Amino acid sequence: MRFGLFLPQGWRLDLVDVPPAGHWPAISELAARADSGPWESVWVYDHMHTSPLTRTEATHEAWSLMSALGAVTSRVRLGQMCTCIGYRNPAMLAKIAATADVISGGRVEMGIGAGWYEHEWRAYGFGFPSGGERLAMLDEGVRIMLDAWSDGVASLHGDHYRVDGAIVQPRPLQEGGIPLWIAGGGERKTLRIAARHADYTNFDGTPDGFAHKSEVLRGHCADIGRDPAEITRTANYNVAIGETEREVADRLAFIHDRMARHVGAEEADRQLGAYQGLPAVGTPEQIIENLAGLRAQGMEYGIFYFPEIATDTSGLELFEREVIPALG
Repeated sequence: MRFGLFLPQGWRLDLVDVPPAGHWPAISELAARADSGPWESVWVYDHMHTSPLTRTEATHEAWSLMSALGAVTSRVRLGQMCTCIGYRNPAMLAKIAATADVISGGRVEMGIGAGWYEHEWRAYGFGFPSGGERLAMLDEGVRIMLDAWSDGVASLHGDHYRVDGAIVQPRPLQEGGIPLWIAGGGERKTLRIAARHADYTNFDGTPDGFAHKSEVLRGHCADIGRDPAEITRTANYNVAIGETEREVADRLAFIHDRMARHVGAEEADRQLGAYQGLPAVGTPEQIIENLAGLRAQGMEYGIFYFPEIATDTSGLELFEREVIPALG
């Protein structure tokens, strides 16, 4: 199994206990740790407003971080989970990503999706097209980016995007362009787009959900004549780890209490549903067993989020010491 690490960037209120001047040092130090450790990649989210509720706390922009991380690391790959197609013209996005790839020496991964955060869309003046329109934008945008990276120029007169000879030079350093991750589990359209274009998918990481989405993806691949083995299946996991179940409970209580300070106890209760009983919550032995089962189903690459690592790396250290060697 391959392992990626989400860095704190503020979107999930994970920098609230760090003064603003300390944000980049915290992010870059964790990236340097991953660069010298067992992680294959580091990741950020493409959001401008916080979640689960919109607050005025800091959220750092994803592609600015991509270039900065490319300059301060030398080995780990750099991804976003995932870039929203509607936030940047896709030809410009192709150029931004190519520049970041050059800065990093060819280490960028392109996570891309249709986007969902309505408040954010409207706040930045992007409107909020219907789900079908956003997916059509994704399909056109991916085609533009792939043409730009392969040919150095892109043209497309689509229903949603019109680009005429957009020059993307320098092209990415990676032969064949930047690996494309299509994120999302929509069964009729998103996974069909993934079957057509993706190097990686990213969807539901629970055992039942992963098995079902994998079967849908295989069906779309069969429809278009693509070998599904060409696509690496990945999933994201929230981590709450402890040496004992008591320590796990304490870590979950910390997550709840910090969230409650900013979004209230009721919302914090709801947020714990994204941890309790899920595969990366438990003792090292429990997490290893859960992930080994998912690996047997074809989950090849996990991207892991530790909500506390801006100020406390004890859980991260335990995961690195016990879980990754058992599965990596």
